[in-house]
Amino acid sequence: MSLTKTSTEIDALRRGGLLLSQALQAAVDAVKPGVTIRSLDAIATEVIEKGGGKPSFRGYKAGGSIPFPSTVCISVNDEIVHGLGNRNLVLKEGDIVGLDIGLWLENLATDMAVTVPVGNVSQERLALIRLTRDAMYAGIDAVKLGGNIADIGDAVEDAVDGRYGIVTALVGHGVGHKVHEPPHIPNYRAGKAFPTVKIVSGMVLAIEPMLTTGDSDVTTGDDGWTIKTLDGSDAAHFEVTIAVTEAGVEILTPQPKVRI
Repeated sequence: MSLTKTSTEIDALRRGGLLLSQALQAAVDAVKPGVTIRSLDAIATEVIEKGGGKPSFRGYKAGGSIPFPSTVCISVNDEIVHGLGNRNLVLKEGDIVGLDIGLWLENLATDMAVTVPVGNVSQERLALIRLTRDAMYAGIDAVKLGGNIADIGDAVEDAVDGRYGIVTALVGHGVGHKVHEPPHIPNYRAGKAFPTVKIVSGMVLAIEPMLTTGDSDVTTGDDGWTIKTLDGSDAAHFEVTIAVTEAGVEILTPQPKVRI
């Protein structure tokens, strides 16, 4: 597996990213009080499959024995990531819901996520969503040819500026030939905890900060997948897949339109 992608592969990833963004937008548009998260998963699945893609999370095993059961990871309130999208859980007014989605198209993988409000939510929850989004864009802005992967985490931590907890147990990653591939991308100032990795042309990276209104400690639910805040605080998650080329940085998975 190569750490970098060819221009032909990046072209294909661009097509996959556009389809993935369309699927996520369809799910986002359906978010409202009274809908089940299972219905959101079905909507996204239909868009991906009609577009010739294949959900990359469904059936995925992250080093364990339990395959992930749905197309979308759907995480509500204190659930940070990896919430099961096949649940009949009904969204309520004031909830916040994270939608994390991936697909295969032309044998290449893309990955993205967004957190959205359900109906009218509190200003505190809106502020959490907005800063998580802004921290993601700060991380993207830090990506420069010749720089280091660690610059991304530095930028995210600077954007958060101590206002929220940063989840440290989970990181961004390379993507393309596999759902998850090197390098690991911490969302905080990691120092020497991770190896130094130079940013070079052809890298395809998934940048995905996760913030909480409490601390950074997490726990895994009984389903073996859903990762929650240990203290029960709210969490938000945003993610894009980007390509690094000689021309600069390109977002391959355009973020859906969300009113926040």
